[in-house]
Amino acid sequence: MPTPTTERTARPRRSRTRSRNVSPRPALVISTLQAHQYDLRPTCASLICPDCKTWVPITGVQAKVQKLVPHDTGAAGKDAAVRCQGSNRLVTVDVAYEVWQRRLEDGGAEAAGRRSARQHYKPLPAPAKPVTQMSPASMSVSDTLAAYRDHLRKCRVRNVAGRCSGTHRCADGARLAALYAELQRTQPQRDREARVDALLARCRSTTAWAKQSEATTSPKATAKRSGTAIEEANNSCKHRLPGTVSDYRGPQVPTQPARITT
Repeated sequence: MPTPTTERTARPRRSRTRSRNVSPRPALVISTLQAHQYDLRPTCASLICPDCKTWVPITGVQAKVQKLVPHDTGAAGKDAAVRCQGSNRLVTVDVAYEVWQRRLEDGGAEAAGRRSARQHYKPLPAPAKPVTQMSPASMSVSDTLAAYRDHLRKCRVRNVAGRCSGTHRCADGARLAALYAELQRTQPQRDREARVDALLARCRSTTAWAKQSEATTSPKATAKRSGTAIEEANNSCKHRLPGTVSDYRGPQVPTQPARITT
């Protein structure tokens, strides 16, 4: 009986290897990568493999020959064991550790000080209602009945599915019929509310007119002016008495100079 074989999974990646195998592919130059795509610290020298896009340790970063360790393309213990083509590829470290660290710090400071380009979108306007659904409550009973009859006359001559025929009504016809029934049912209440609103408006106008008349005829309201009696005298058409200048200066005011002796 054959023994069932289990599918191999990706193996853990070693930090270094003693294999003498070297990939025939050209060496990978560190200076061609971005500062965030490799790590030159001696304890964890690594870079992002251009083939599988994963972090791979670099063997012999301080030796004469540097190369990538053999590695699989997937995660260890999860994905299938597929050997990456970038295994044992030579690496040319032509960037000093201090230069790489300075570039990394400058890039981090620039990224931290960069503000995101926020886009402020205006709110989209609400879609307009169909013409048949605009302000249905403001229509009167007679207008609704006329619109319903006009719709029936036009809908019955159309050669479309679901048109008004017999007792069947289309969506617009059913809506107009329901609106007519609702308006007819609530017409007495709306008439009563309209009469109440008219009476309230008339009462408010009468009260406002009474307050305005009281404000113009009250002695307290005209105290700062010349007075109600003088205003009435000035507004009335009277004959001026002979020998006086005017009515509001008092009666019998002499027009000729008078000598007063004590």
